[in-house]
Amino acid sequence: MKKLWINVVPYNKEIAIAALESGAEAVVLPDGESETVRQFGKIKTVEKNGDIKPGVDVEFVDIAGKKDEDRAAAVPLEKIVVLKMLDWTIIPIENLLARRGKNIMVQVENSKQARLMVEILEKGVDGVVLDTSDVNVVKKTADIINGISEKIALVTAAITSTKQLGMGDRACLDTCTQMTVGEGMLVGNTAAGFFLVHSESIDNPYVASRPFRVNAGAVHAYILVAGGKTKYLADLKAGDEVLLVDFQGNSQSAYLGRNKIEKRPMILVEAEAEGEPISLVLQNAETIRLVSPEGKAISITSLKPGDIVLGHIEKTGRHFGMQVDETLIEK
Repeated sequence: MKKLWINVVPYNKEIAIAALESGAEAVVLPDGESETVRQFGKIKTVEKNGDIKPGVDVEFVDIAGKKDEDRAAAVPLEKIVVLKMLDWTIIPIENLLARRGKNIMVQVENSKQARLMVEILEKGVDGVVLDTSDVNVVKKTADIINGISEKIALVTAAITSTKQLGMGDRACLDTCTQMTVGEGMLVGNTAAGFFLVHSESIDNPYVASRPFRVNAGAVHAYILVAGGKTKYLADLKAGDEVLLVDFQGNSQSAYLGRNKIEKRPMILVEAEAEGEPISLVLQNAETIRLVSPEGKAISITSLKPGDIVLGHIEKTGRHFGMQVDETLIEK
């Protein structure tokens, strides 16, 4: 997820409040103003006594020429570098993305510049620092940053078999976001392949819809989260960030309100996608659904060999949820 910081130097109460209300990650403040802003709400502050300290956690670099670009490239990778483009040229930013690769933010003055920065060279910088005295610009830029998400490469998967199992522990993920038809989460038995598990956004005669919920599967399963990382369903808790994905591969971040783990009868679903096996253990119930390529919800209790659903394939292994290039076999 892209970062949005708001520059509040000199201090401006209205801009600070707008930053909080717009969901900005942090505000850049004059030294000693952190407690002033925290009276309005909880937000990270960037100043010498703040949560993020200039010179320690972040370096601000003015870019006017090649020497400045070299200076920014030399900042240790664990630090964030914030670039201020004195003549607003794109080439130095592209060069630094190639040379440094991560922890790059750019100071911008409006939402148009912000969009350009987070989409540059497809990958984009890690975030922007907005410098404006206009509350409306803060809100518009926040909408753009929050609306830009990872595009997930989905593939079609052909069901090969289903098998009823006994009782097991399943994780029901309740988020702080309402999902729509065709939207859910990517979950799999292994880190090599995931099914798109549909949200409970569909009414039926017995249970009201719960569009904030995905009944995701057994506790051992992996869920794909932002940045190409994975987590075990059992490890998720309130406040954790998860990734919502729709049938077109569009994604957005959401936050968990709770993870309900309960004993339920289970079913194993297996499929093949691009020559690779995918499998997942889910609760055995008609309200648990996968997603068709057209975005329709398909109940797992009606699945038969040859049915086509959506999934996602990973070619690398995992170590503590991170992708690694190594030989790894999971069955």
